[in-house]
Amino acid sequence: MTASGTIRVFEHSIRIPYAHTDQMGMVYYANYFVYFEMARSEMLREAGIPYAELERRGVLLPVVEARCEYRKPARYDDLLLIRSRCTEIHGPRLHIEYEVSRNGDLIAEGHTEHVCMTPQGRVLKPVPEIRSLAGGIRQPVSK
Repeated sequence: MTASGTIRVFEHSIRIPYAHTDQMGMVYYANYFVYFEMARSEMLREAGIPYAELERRGVLLPVVEARCEYRKPARYDDLLLIRSRCTEIHGPRLHIEYEVSRNGDLIAEGHTEHVCMTPQGRVLKPVPEIRSLAGGIRQPVSK
């Protein structure tokens, strides 16, 4: 959370390669989840806890829920901006929201839900660096 009390928004840009498009010339729908993962990894890195470091510390963040709503198609060579923010932490769970835009136009949005756990499957409390993503928020943020 920033000093002003708002949730920090992280930004990650990607240019669509031809390999990510389908026969119709649009980004294949499942690739948006790859873009969410890329944005989430960069969010963690920017927050000071790269995912590789979490793994070295024995903390995994498996996805237990994922959703994406597609509004407009993206195509080869489009430059997309993915905004991500952690909007809720409740116990071992964290909720991350994503907005995908092209030239300021929203084309997709979604979320992923994660559970903090060990490689052996034991549920963990989020480490402080993860809790700081949402400023320690424990309840859903009203939209």
